[in-house]
Amino acid sequence: MSDHGSGPRASADPVMDITDFYAFPSPERPGNLVLVMNVFPFAMPTALFSDAIDHRFRLRPVKIGSSGGRPAIAVSASEGVISVTFGVPRPGDASSQPVQDGVCTTADGETIAFRVGNERGTEHNGLRVFAGCRLDSFFIDQGIVGGIRNSRRLPSEIPGRNSLLGHNVLTIVVEGSVARLFGIEDNSLFAGVAETTTIGSLQVRIERVGRPEIKNFVMLDKTADTVNHDLEIRDLYNAEDAFELMPDYVGAYRARLNSNLAFYDGLDGKIDWPLDAKGNHPLMELLLADFLVVDMSKPFDDDGYFEIERALLRGVPHETCGGRSLNVDIVDKLLSLLVDNGNGPGVTDGVDRATVPASRTFPYAQPANPNPPSLPSLSLPSLLTAT
Repeated sequence: MSDHGSGPRASADPVMDITDFYAFPSPERPGNLVLVMNVFPFAMPTALFSDAIDHRFRLRPVKIGSSGGRPAIAVSASEGVISVTFGVPRPGDASSQPVQDGVCTTADGETIAFRVGNERGTEHNGLRVFAGCRLDSFFIDQGIVGGIRNSRRLPSEIPGRNSLLGHNVLTIVVEGSVARLFGIEDNSLFAGVAETTTIGSLQVRIERVGRPEIKNFVMLDKTADTVNHDLEIRDLYNAEDAFELMPDYVGAYRARLNSNLAFYDGLDGKIDWPLDAKGNHPLMELLLADFLVVDMSKPFDDDGYFEIERALLRGVPHETCGGRSLNVDIVDKLLSLLVDNGNGPGVTDGVDRATVPASRTFPYAQPANPNPPSLPSLSLPSLLTAT
């Protein structure tokens, strides 16, 4: 599931587990950037944020072009960071749940105080912030997707049941101009990631998310990886800086991506992504640059996910804002990209939309389900690999 339980550490402590990251131009206020981070999969309506975690959005300007004859995204060294932290919950009145406050700090040090669960969010000098329990926007038939990995073949039957139907997450939404939020001027093309880190002088990165399903689609399975077939690689990957991977482990990441990308490509019995002379998959380096790319000069587009990268691969100008909206069907997009590269009918899990699609008005994510379904008697890691 998108980034739900993307490693043993995240599964062991869900409050720090980023389930999804979204970045898109505001459909309400053109020229503003919307950033959404979901944490705590399968949260109950009374769940609150950890006061020991810094929830961070990072943004860097990028240019697209080529490197060594391959399509590439060049990331600037300059960066803006937004920090969202939460206080210790305190008792409410006798009839209400505990009260929790938070603070959003922009790259320039401006702070916006807000109350968790305020349905309208908080607006200050053109910036908007919301935090609270919401309906999980992600949708997937995990039986279909897990079955592809486990059976090593494409499904013959596609029932199309949303595995996340009725489940909640804790959601953070920040909206404003890139200049106000991140202190970055004179650029329209950006790379963004979301992180959870510890708070304190020694800041340890716990989770980070750029593109959806990189860890759970492309890095989870060890079967095809002849180099690191006994290594659970995702905790190492989560601890990395998305913009500056350490050389110590990058070879292991490349081996895992190359093996699993080749596995997906072969599922339809033909090769749509020929490997290069060194055995590298054409998507490997592009996916290893694991961040969302969004073009703020383009208007909101619900279906823009990975369009900038696809255009780069084809050597043509991109046409949409890219990024990732709350309603885009990334499972079908990613499976079809990996399996047939647009040279066939595509691959689907049978779930094409959320049961309750996200809104186009702030805070975009739908209110939480007050009575979410109980979890199956499986652990989260088991859910991720279930057939």
